[in-house]
Amino acid sequence: MAGRGSGGNVVAALCSFFIPGLGQLLQGRPFVGLIHLVIDILLWIFWLGWLMHIYSAYSAAVFDPDRLD
Repeated sequence: MAGRGSGGNVVAALCSFFIPGLGQLLQGRPFVGLIHLVIDILLWIFWLGWLMHIYSAYSAAVFDPDRLD
C-alpha cells in the first residue's frame, strides 16, 4: 500500500469500517487486524462495537508505512 492519504488507505478504511481489522489485513498488518477484530467482538457484548468500527477505519485511513505503529 502507498503512504498516508493514498487511495489504498481509503479502501482499507472502508473495509475496516464494515469489518474491523480487514483494512489492516489488506495493509499487511495481520496482528493489528486480528486485535481490532477481537476487541470489536468483545465490545459488541456491551453494544459498543460500533466504536471499534470507527476507530479501525480511522486507523487504516491514517496508516503511514514509513512510521512505526
